[in-house]
Amino acid sequence: MLSIQNLNKTYPNGTKALNNVNLEIDKGMFGLLGPNGAGKSTLMRTIATLQIADSGTIDFNGIDVFNQPEELRKVLGYLPQDFGVYPKVSAEMMLNHIAKIKGIHSVNDRKAYVADLLNQVNLYQFRKRNLGDYSGGMRQRFGIAQALIGNPKLIIVDEPTAGLDPLERNRFHNLLSELGEDAVVILSTHIVDDVVNLCTNMAVFNDGGVVVQGHPQELTNSLNNRIFRKRIEKDDIERYQAEYTVLSTYLRSGNMNVNVFSDTHPEEGFEVVNNTLEDFYFYSINQPQTV
Repeated sequence: MLSIQNLNKTYPNGTKALNNVNLEIDKGMFGLLGPNGAGKSTLMRTIATLQIADSGTIDFNGIDVFNQPEELRKVLGYLPQDFGVYPKVSAEMMLNHIAKIKGIHSVNDRKAYVADLLNQVNLYQFRKRNLGDYSGGMRQRFGIAQALIGNPKLIIVDEPTAGLDPLERNRFHNLLSELGEDAVVILSTHIVDDVVNLCTNMAVFNDGGVVVQGHPQELTNSLNNRIFRKRIEKDDIERYQAEYTVLSTYLRSGNMNVNVFSDTHPEEGFEVVNNTLEDFYFYSINQPQTV
Protein backbone atom coordinates (compact mmCIF):
# COMPACT_ATOMS: atom_id res chain seq x y z
CA MET A 1 0.00 0.00 0.00
CA LEU A 2 1.05 3.56 -0.72
CA SER A 3 0.19 5.95 2.11
CA ILE A 4 0.50 9.72 1.63
CA GLN A 5 -0.10 11.90 4.68
CA ASN A 6 -0.33 15.69 5.02
CA LEU A 7 1.89 16.41 2.00
CA ASN A 8 2.67 20.05 1.26
CA LYS A 9 4.92 21.75 -1.28
CA THR A 10 5.33 25.46 -2.06
CA TYR A 11 7.73 26.60 -4.78
CA PRO A 12 10.06 29.60 -4.32
CA ASN A 13 7.78 31.77 -6.48
CA GLY A 14 4.97 31.25 -3.97
CA THR A 15 3.00 28.65 -5.94
CA LYS A 16 1.44 26.12 -3.55
CA ALA A 17 1.73 22.99 -5.66
CA LEU A 18 0.64 20.48 -2.99
CA ASN A 19 -1.91 21.41 -0.35
CA ASN A 20 -2.27 18.89 2.51
CA VAL A 21 -2.53 15.84 0.25
CA ASN A 22 -3.79 12.64 1.87
CA LEU A 23 -4.21 9.41 -0.11
CA GLU A 24 -4.32 5.67 0.63
CA ILE A 25 -3.70 3.59 -2.50
CA ASP A 26 -3.93 -0.21 -2.57
CA LYS A 27 -2.66 -2.63 -5.21
CA GLY A 28 -4.38 -2.16 -8.55
CA MET A 29 -5.09 0.69 -10.94
CA PHE A 30 -5.56 4.09 -9.33
CA GLY A 31 -6.55 7.12 -11.40
CA LEU A 32 -5.46 10.63 -10.49
CA LEU A 33 -7.74 12.82 -12.58
CA GLY A 34 -7.30 16.57 -12.83
CA PRO A 35 -6.79 19.49 -15.21
CA ASN A 36 -3.40 20.57 -16.48
CA GLY A 37 -1.66 22.66 -13.84
CA ALA A 38 -3.53 21.04 -10.96
CA GLY A 39 -0.32 19.74 -9.35
CA LYS A 40 -0.53 16.10 -10.47
CA SER A 41 2.99 16.05 -11.93
CA THR A 42 4.40 17.62 -8.76
CA LEU A 43 2.80 14.86 -6.72
CA MET A 44 4.13 12.18 -9.10
CA ARG A 45 7.68 13.58 -8.96
CA THR A 46 7.50 13.73 -5.17
CA ILE A 47 6.40 10.11 -4.88
CA ALA A 48 9.15 9.15 -7.34
CA THR A 49 11.81 10.76 -5.05
CA LEU A 50 12.70 13.43 -7.63
CA GLN A 51 11.84 16.24 -5.25
CA ILE A 52 11.20 16.69 -1.55
CA ALA A 53 8.00 17.99 -0.01
CA ASP A 54 8.06 20.77 2.56
CA SER A 55 6.14 18.60 5.02
CA GLY A 56 4.28 15.33 5.24
CA THR A 57 5.16 11.66 4.75
CA ILE A 58 5.01 9.00 2.05
CA ASP A 59 5.23 5.30 2.93
CA PHE A 60 5.22 2.39 0.48
CA ASN A 61 5.02 -1.08 2.01
CA GLY A 62 7.14 0.00 4.96
CA ILE A 63 9.59 2.13 2.96
CA ASP A 64 9.86 5.72 4.19
CA VAL A 65 10.13 7.39 0.79
CA PHE A 66 11.85 10.57 1.98
CA ASN A 67 14.34 8.83 4.26
CA GLN A 68 14.90 5.72 2.12
CA PRO A 69 14.73 6.97 -1.48
CA GLU A 70 17.16 4.33 -2.78
CA GLU A 71 14.97 1.53 -1.41
CA LEU A 72 11.92 2.99 -3.13
CA ARG A 73 13.77 3.31 -6.45
CA LYS A 74 14.50 -0.43 -6.39
CA VAL A 75 10.79 -1.19 -6.72
CA LEU A 76 9.72 1.87 -8.75
CA GLY A 77 8.81 2.21 -12.40
CA TYR A 78 8.25 5.80 -13.53
CA LEU A 79 7.11 7.30 -16.81
CA PRO A 80 7.14 11.11 -16.54
CA GLN A 81 5.03 13.35 -18.71
CA ASP A 82 8.12 14.63 -20.51
CA PHE A 83 11.36 12.70 -20.80
CA GLY A 84 14.48 12.89 -22.92
CA VAL A 85 16.25 10.14 -24.85
CA TYR A 86 19.73 9.56 -26.22
CA PRO A 87 19.08 10.23 -29.92
CA LYS A 88 21.97 8.16 -31.30
CA VAL A 89 21.21 5.04 -29.27
CA SER A 90 18.79 2.31 -30.34
CA ALA A 91 15.85 1.27 -28.20
CA GLU A 92 17.30 -2.21 -27.80
CA MET A 93 20.68 -0.92 -26.61
CA MET A 94 19.12 1.56 -24.18
CA LEU A 95 16.76 -0.97 -22.63
CA ASN A 96 19.63 -3.47 -22.35
CA HIS A 97 21.69 -0.85 -20.51
CA ILE A 98 18.86 -0.02 -18.09
CA ALA A 99 18.17 -3.70 -17.47
CA LYS A 100 21.82 -4.24 -16.55
CA ILE A 101 21.67 -1.34 -14.08
CA LYS A 102 18.48 -2.84 -12.63
CA GLY A 103 20.37 -6.03 -11.83
CA ILE A 104 19.75 -8.37 -14.79
CA HIS A 105 23.38 -9.41 -15.27
CA SER A 106 23.11 -12.44 -17.55
CA VAL A 107 23.54 -11.41 -21.20
CA ASN A 108 21.11 -14.06 -22.44
CA ASP A 109 18.53 -13.21 -19.78
CA ARG A 110 18.77 -9.52 -20.64
CA LYS A 111 18.37 -10.19 -24.35
CA ALA A 112 15.23 -12.27 -23.81
CA TYR A 113 13.85 -9.80 -21.27
CA VAL A 114 14.37 -6.78 -23.53
CA ALA A 115 12.84 -8.60 -26.49
CA ASP A 116 9.75 -9.37 -24.40
CA LEU A 117 9.45 -5.73 -23.31
CA LEU A 118 9.74 -4.51 -26.90
CA ASN A 119 7.04 -6.92 -27.97
CA GLN A 120 4.75 -5.76 -25.16
CA VAL A 121 4.92 -2.15 -26.38
CA ASN A 122 4.91 -3.10 -30.09
CA LEU A 123 8.41 -1.82 -30.83
CA TYR A 124 10.27 -5.03 -31.55
CA GLN A 125 10.43 -4.45 -35.30
CA PHE A 126 11.94 -1.00 -34.62
CA ARG A 127 14.40 -2.17 -31.94
CA LYS A 128 17.50 -1.29 -34.03
CA ARG A 129 16.29 2.21 -34.90
CA ASN A 130 17.88 5.14 -33.04
CA LEU A 131 15.61 6.77 -30.49
CA GLY A 132 16.15 10.15 -32.13
CA ASP A 133 14.36 8.81 -35.22
CA TYR A 134 11.29 7.67 -33.30
CA SER A 135 7.96 9.44 -33.72
CA GLY A 136 6.30 10.94 -30.64
CA GLY A 137 4.08 7.88 -30.17
CA MET A 138 6.99 5.46 -30.54
CA ARG A 139 9.02 7.44 -28.05
CA GLN A 140 6.12 7.25 -25.60
CA ARG A 141 5.98 3.48 -26.02
CA PHE A 142 9.73 3.29 -25.38
CA GLY A 143 9.17 5.28 -22.18
CA ILE A 144 6.56 2.77 -21.11
CA ALA A 145 9.00 -0.10 -21.71
CA GLN A 146 11.77 1.46 -19.63
CA ALA A 147 9.32 2.09 -16.78
CA LEU A 148 8.52 -1.63 -16.62
CA ILE A 149 12.10 -2.90 -16.30
CA GLY A 150 12.70 -4.84 -13.11
CA ASN A 151 9.05 -5.80 -12.49
CA PRO A 152 8.38 -2.77 -10.27
CA LYS A 153 5.85 -2.94 -7.45
CA LEU A 154 5.01 0.76 -7.69
CA ILE A 155 4.40 2.09 -11.19
CA ILE A 156 3.73 5.78 -11.87
CA VAL A 157 2.65 6.87 -15.32
CA ASP A 158 2.05 10.58 -15.94
CA GLU A 159 -0.19 11.31 -18.96
CA PRO A 160 0.92 8.04 -20.58
CA THR A 161 -1.47 7.95 -23.55
CA ALA A 162 -0.38 11.32 -24.94
CA GLY A 163 0.73 10.82 -28.54
CA LEU A 164 -0.66 7.29 -28.87
CA ASP A 165 -3.09 6.41 -31.64
CA PRO A 166 -6.33 4.58 -30.63
CA LEU A 167 -4.92 1.12 -31.32
CA GLU A 168 -1.77 1.72 -29.27
CA ARG A 169 -3.82 3.37 -26.54
CA ASN A 170 -5.93 0.23 -26.23
CA ARG A 171 -2.80 -1.93 -26.20
CA PHE A 172 -1.34 0.18 -23.41
CA HIS A 173 -4.60 0.02 -21.45
CA ASN A 174 -4.48 -3.78 -21.58
CA LEU A 175 -0.86 -3.80 -20.46
CA LEU A 176 -1.54 -1.48 -17.52
CA SER A 177 -4.53 -3.57 -16.49
CA GLU A 178 -2.34 -6.68 -16.32
CA LEU A 179 0.32 -4.86 -14.31
CA GLY A 180 -2.27 -3.68 -11.81
CA GLU A 181 -2.87 -7.27 -10.74
CA ASP A 182 0.50 -7.40 -8.95
CA ALA A 183 1.49 -3.77 -8.34
CA VAL A 184 0.26 -0.36 -7.30
CA VAL A 185 -0.21 1.53 -10.57
CA ILE A 186 -0.91 5.25 -10.46
CA LEU A 187 -2.30 6.72 -13.65
CA SER A 188 -2.10 10.51 -13.66
CA THR A 189 -4.20 11.98 -16.45
CA HIS A 190 -6.69 14.61 -17.57
CA ILE A 191 -8.38 12.09 -19.91
CA VAL A 192 -11.57 10.87 -18.23
CA ASP A 193 -11.94 7.82 -20.48
CA ASP A 194 -8.57 6.45 -19.34
CA VAL A 195 -9.85 6.38 -15.75
CA VAL A 196 -13.24 4.94 -16.73
CA ASN A 197 -11.62 2.12 -18.72
CA LEU A 198 -8.91 1.17 -16.25
CA CYS A 199 -9.35 2.23 -12.66
CA THR A 200 -11.22 0.70 -9.74
CA ASN A 201 -10.28 3.61 -7.50
CA MET A 202 -9.55 7.23 -8.24
CA ALA A 203 -9.19 10.75 -6.91
CA VAL A 204 -10.02 14.09 -8.45
CA PHE A 205 -7.07 16.43 -7.96
CA ASN A 206 -7.28 20.21 -8.33
CA ASP A 207 -5.44 23.27 -7.00
CA GLY A 208 -2.80 21.05 -5.39
CA GLY A 209 -5.20 18.95 -3.36
CA VAL A 210 -7.52 15.97 -3.35
CA VAL A 211 -11.08 17.08 -4.02
CA VAL A 212 -12.65 13.64 -3.62
CA GLN A 213 -11.56 9.98 -3.69
CA GLY A 214 -13.64 6.90 -4.43
CA HIS A 215 -14.82 4.31 -6.94
CA PRO A 216 -15.46 5.88 -10.37
CA GLN A 217 -18.95 4.41 -10.74
CA GLU A 218 -19.99 5.32 -7.19
CA LEU A 219 -18.81 8.89 -7.71
CA THR A 220 -20.70 9.06 -10.99
CA ASN A 221 -23.86 7.69 -9.39
CA SER A 222 -23.74 10.38 -6.71
CA LEU A 223 -25.05 12.84 -9.31
CA ASN A 224 -27.87 10.66 -10.62
CA ASN A 225 -30.96 12.68 -11.62
CA ARG A 226 -29.12 15.95 -11.07
CA ILE A 227 -27.57 16.43 -14.52
CA PHE A 228 -29.73 18.04 -17.20
CA ARG A 229 -29.17 18.79 -20.87
CA LYS A 230 -30.68 21.30 -23.26
CA ARG A 231 -30.05 22.38 -26.82
CA ILE A 232 -29.42 26.10 -26.85
CA GLU A 233 -28.35 28.94 -29.11
CA LYS A 234 -24.68 29.90 -28.96
CA ASP A 235 -25.59 33.46 -28.05
CA ASP A 236 -27.36 32.21 -24.90
CA ILE A 237 -24.34 30.50 -23.30
CA GLU A 238 -23.51 33.42 -20.99
CA ARG A 239 -27.10 33.58 -19.71
CA TYR A 240 -27.09 29.90 -18.78
CA GLN A 241 -23.70 30.25 -17.13
CA ALA A 242 -25.10 33.07 -15.01
CA GLU A 243 -28.28 31.20 -14.03
CA TYR A 244 -27.07 27.59 -13.61
CA THR A 245 -24.09 25.47 -12.62
CA VAL A 246 -22.92 24.77 -16.16
CA LEU A 247 -20.72 21.68 -16.36
CA SER A 248 -20.03 21.65 -20.09
CA THR A 249 -21.09 23.03 -23.45
CA TYR A 250 -20.59 20.96 -26.59
CA LEU A 251 -21.73 20.52 -30.16
CA ARG A 252 -23.87 17.57 -31.18
CA SER A 253 -24.93 17.21 -34.83
CA GLY A 254 -23.96 20.84 -35.31
CA ASN A 255 -26.18 22.08 -32.46
CA MET A 256 -24.93 23.64 -29.21
CA ASN A 257 -25.86 21.72 -26.04
CA VAL A 258 -25.36 22.54 -22.39
CA ASN A 259 -25.12 20.19 -19.38
CA VAL A 260 -26.02 21.70 -16.02
CA PHE A 261 -26.10 20.48 -12.43
CA SER A 262 -29.29 21.14 -10.49
CA ASP A 263 -31.03 19.59 -7.47
CA THR A 264 -34.38 20.42 -9.08
CA HIS A 265 -35.61 20.34 -12.67
CA PRO A 266 -34.47 23.52 -14.45
CA GLU A 267 -36.55 25.56 -16.90
CA GLU A 268 -38.61 24.07 -19.70
CA GLY A 269 -36.62 22.32 -22.39
CA PHE A 270 -34.12 20.62 -20.10
CA GLU A 271 -34.06 16.82 -19.89
CA VAL A 272 -32.39 14.63 -17.31
CA VAL A 273 -29.48 12.65 -18.75
CA ASN A 274 -27.54 9.57 -17.77
CA ASN A 275 -24.55 11.31 -16.26
CA THR A 276 -20.99 10.14 -16.75
CA LEU A 277 -17.72 10.39 -14.85
CA GLU A 278 -16.95 13.40 -17.03
CA ASP A 279 -19.98 15.20 -15.58
CA PHE A 280 -18.83 14.34 -12.06
CA TYR A 281 -15.32 15.51 -12.87
CA PHE A 282 -16.51 18.88 -14.16
CA TYR A 283 -18.79 19.22 -11.15
CA SER A 284 -16.08 18.39 -8.62
CA ILE A 285 -13.39 20.72 -9.98
CA ASN A 286 -15.89 23.59 -10.01
CA GLN A 287 -17.31 22.71 -6.59
CA PRO A 288 -14.46 21.12 -4.62
CA GLN A 289 -16.44 19.18 -2.10
CA THR A 290 -17.70 15.64 -1.66
CA VAL A 291 -21.28 15.23 -2.92
